[in-house]
Parts: sequence; C-alpha cells; structure tokens
Amino acid sequence: MRLFVITGTCGAGKSTMRDSLGEILDPEKYACVDSDEVGLNWWDYAGTEREEKYGEDTLKGAVRMAGGKNLVFVSCLNPQDYFAKVAAPEEIEATYFVALCPSDKTIEQRLKARPAERGFTSDEIIRPHLEYNRWFRKNKGKFSLFIDNGNETVEETTKKIAAFITSMPG
Repeated sequence: MRLFVITGTCGAGKSTMRDSLGEILDPEKYACVDSDEVGLNWWDYAGTEREEKYGEDTLKGAVRMAGGKNLVFVSCLNPQDYFAKVAAPEEIEATYFVALCPSDKTIEQRLKARPAERGFTSDEIIRPHLEYNRWFRKNKGKFSLFIDNGNETVEETTKKIAAFITSMPG
C-alpha cells in the first residue's frame, strides 16, 4: 500500500481535494479518506498522556478503511511528526506528502467564511492556523509535492495531485 498524505492547515482545501480526487481516481486502486471520517475525536486525546497517539490512531483507522487499496489520506499530519512520532502500519510500503499552501490571506478568508459552528470566530482562533500555514511554506522542500492552491481552481489542483499520485510506482 502506498500512502499519499494530503496535508495543510485548516482552510487549505484538504477536504475539498478528498472529494474531488475521490471522483477521478480509480476506486479499485485508491481509497480517499479524510481524518474526520475515521471517527476519532481530537478532544478525546488533547491534554492527555496519549495526545501524540491521535495521528497514529487516525492513520491506523484510515488504513483499515482503505481495505488494502492505496490510501489518499487527508489530514493535518506533517512529515516531521509522521516520521518522528507515528508508528506507521506495516501495510504502508511508501509514503508521499502533498502540501496545500495558499496565501495567509486566502486561509483567513476561507476560515472566516465558514459557519460559526465550525469555531473560526475570531482573529485569535485563526492566528495559529496562519502560523501553521507559514510553517508549511518555510518547509516546502520537505514535501513530495507542494502546491500554492490559492489562485487555482479545484479542478487544476485536483489534476496536479492526481497526476502525481498516478505517476508513483507500485
């Protein structure tokens, strides 16, 4: 199984890519899973002695959901945490990270446009997401594919990612 992690901060377009890629990738070969679909809640881990296990447990659930297919996993997971802290399931033979990183202005606009129940109701709440977005930009060389998708259509970004995924051996 190959693992393709579509990552970025909140508002980068990860869930949109999950939906869009799910429509064009061969469903016999690829399973597209959003970390939100796995059924684990971050708040059950936050502030506990097992906080760092959230990413690992979510990945294990996604691998189970993939049922042996290559996994396109939509998550905020980053390469540093993955390689340093996550014990990847043995089914994973190769891992590729695809970062979505639009401008901070785009992230801010997208987060402020979300419904209030999503919780992005103040600059103080949005600020850490902008800082995380800047981290992605500063570390863009650590990703197999880095896309500034702020001025691209969903279709343009989807085509780039699909082309990358289908070009990988295996």
